[in-house]
Amino acid sequence: MNTSKVILITGASSGIGEATARHLAQQGHKVVMGARRTDRLEKLAQEIQDSGGSVAYRTLDVTSLEDMQAFAAYAEEKFGPPDVIINNAGVMPLSPLHELKVGEWNRMIDVNIRGVLHGIAAVLPGMQARKSGHVINVSSIGGHQVWATCAVYSGTKFAVRAISEGLRLENKDVRVTIISPGVVESELADTISDPATREAMAEFRQIALKPDAIARAIAYTIGQPADVDVNEIIIRPTAGAQ
Repeated sequence: MNTSKVILITGASSGIGEATARHLAQQGHKVVMGARRTDRLEKLAQEIQDSGGSVAYRTLDVTSLEDMQAFAAYAEEKFGPPDVIINNAGVMPLSPLHELKVGEWNRMIDVNIRGVLHGIAAVLPGMQARKSGHVINVSSIGGHQVWATCAVYSGTKFAVRAISEGLRLENKDVRVTIISPGVVESELADTISDPATREAMAEFRQIALKPDAIARAIAYTIGQPADVDVNEIIIRPTAGAQ
């Protein structure tokens, strides 16, 4: 039986997205990658193709519903209707609220919340019509716990969990999974502009997981039988205090 699926991945140019694209392509899935940095996507796609994987890519701004819809349409044109979407794109410019970095707050809301909603909107009608599909939303342990400097970021990740649970309750034929990683090696912390917060995060990330750990967890949820919906996986470093 052919178990290959058409899988869309946002934020695929680095970190968890890149590792997941590589891992799923190795498993024989047809992977469609989206991100803003097309040069990175092109290089990654070539590497996956050279290893025998099926892959396509498109420049993607998840804050634009039209762009996300075009991304889903491109995937269907290349490989067929999407079986899975992994809403992975995210930003994390942490700072204390009193710094009033309103532009950074808005960016987190736009990418971390609206980006997920746009991904859902782009694939849900087709999945409902086919009575089959899987929406995987990448949240965070920041969606379970709040720390100083994390108020807005955690707020966006709590929202991802709430949206995901609502989506699950409303759909009996579409699987919904929340992936909540602890600290992972990625470029997320590079967006922190507050010096003190940036220094604290550098210390926090000493025990960071490799992105492949998250990729393997995502692959596990995809590989379950159609009647099994893994609702949430929380993945932390063994040595993690939080």
